[in-house]
Amino acid sequence: MQAQLTAALGRQLQNDSELSHSDFAVLVQLTDTPDERVRIFELARALQWEKSRLSHHLARMQRRGLVAREECPSDARGAFIVLTPEGRRAIEAAAPRHVETVRRLVFDALTPEQVDTFADISEQVLKRLADDA
Repeated sequence: MQAQLTAALGRQLQNDSELSHSDFAVLVQLTDTPDERVRIFELARALQWEKSRLSHHLARMQRRGLVAREECPSDARGAFIVLTPEGRRAIEAAAPRHVETVRRLVFDALTPEQVDTFADISEQVLKRLADDA
């Protein structure tokens, strides 16, 4: 289910907005921070990506104007990834259709009781994952 759902959501995102699922994940992380900037190591942790994967993906996004890299004035070894105006426009255009697709593919197929059960199961699995970490 996870693989098929992720693939379907990725195809829909690409068709609707020319953003990949990975682009969208990065942009969501940036829009969820108060100043729309995040340290690279924090972004890697939040996305649970390897450093090399994140580095390559951010370079592609930077070439497309979705994000920018800014050096950290207090730590010469670190940098911030910053949401650009183009990145803001891209996620604002993509998000409503993405939410609609998630709702259509997942939540519209479930009863309210099933949604509650799904939430309970998800919380238990996430708790177990946190305990194992």
